[in-house]
Amino acid sequence: MILQKLSIINYKNIPTATLSLSPKVNCLIGRNGVGKTNVLDAVYYLSFCRSAHNPVDSQIIRHGQDFFVLEAEYATDSGEAEVIYCGMKRGTKKHFKRNKKEYRRLSEHIGLIPLVVVSPSDTLLIDGGSEERRKLMDMVIAQYDHSYIEALSRYTKALTQRNAMLKMETEPDAAIMDIWEEQMAVEGELIYRKRDEFVRELKPVFQAYYQNISSRHEEVGLEYMSHCTRGPLLEVIRRDRHKDRAVGYSLHGVHRDDLEFTLGGHSMKREGSQGQNKTFVIALKLAQFDFLKRTSSHTTPLLLLDDIFDKLDAGRVEKIVELVAGDDFGQIFITDTNRDHLEQILRNSSHDYKLFHVDNGEITEHET
Repeated sequence: MILQKLSIINYKNIPTATLSLSPKVNCLIGRNGVGKTNVLDAVYYLSFCRSAHNPVDSQIIRHGQDFFVLEAEYATDSGEAEVIYCGMKRGTKKHFKRNKKEYRRLSEHIGLIPLVVVSPSDTLLIDGGSEERRKLMDMVIAQYDHSYIEALSRYTKALTQRNAMLKMETEPDAAIMDIWEEQMAVEGELIYRKRDEFVRELKPVFQAYYQNISSRHEEVGLEYMSHCTRGPLLEVIRRDRHKDRAVGYSLHGVHRDDLEFTLGGHSMKREGSQGQNKTFVIALKLAQFDFLKRTSSHTTPLLLLDDIFDKLDAGRVEKIVELVAGDDFGQIFITDTNRDHLEQILRNSSHDYKLFHVDNGEITEHET
């Protein structure tokens, strides 16, 4: 998928912008806090129907304005045109259209424009709780498997209902509790199988990318941890119902799944330096890109790299830029504060690229 033209009106701090983009590398250069990330967030919004940074749509409308509009012209890998529009007036619901036809459900759009984003907040994958790592799995699988989204929704509903019953002051109805537990087990085992298959395929690709970027200096690992490995999920959930009742929530199920990250056989969280942690996350995201490219209707995803070069040595920066500018990747969006360093690497790569300068929401294209 190639984003050929992007139009933005009143999105965050951007009053208006129309960008004609390179099919390969697009660099957004400027100081911190001037709006570079907001451009990437607009691209993200057009893939996922929401902002990566703010779940409240009304808060992404530029201050003092009553609406925002995003419109993008894409070309598929086979050359077909796709036009995506999103607009919202303050106080009303947003409208999402594909080729002038409005979606009945926004979930129908997810996966049409596969996308992988690497950003500073990705350090939470290592430092944060298990929810961040489950979100990583869910974000990728949902882009190529709509049945997964539906299973997650049904599981979450059953989990919410069971938790509400566990919190009751009076003894909950055992028959109704059985129904919610059975639904958690059915949907949970489906979710487990899809996550397990995803991690098995992702792991060797991730390790290969890490080895490439680090010049084979370190060994990393990735393991999927789930209560489903302890036996039939229904039995696992019911086994400790009395404990769940005591704490007031469900202690077992796929909502507690996790990914274990290791460096040299030890916990990445304890052992990794800032540079190693960043390399780990970037390799993980590049592996996701490779996975989506092979599974998402064989559509090449967009790759957004937001301020990823901080805390990395020059050698790793050069390796990453050379890697993503190569033939295995499609269209790339990069934000950085250092134009000279980035442009020097891109000139050496001989691939097509464009440079845009961002300053307080104003975007201008630079001659290259």
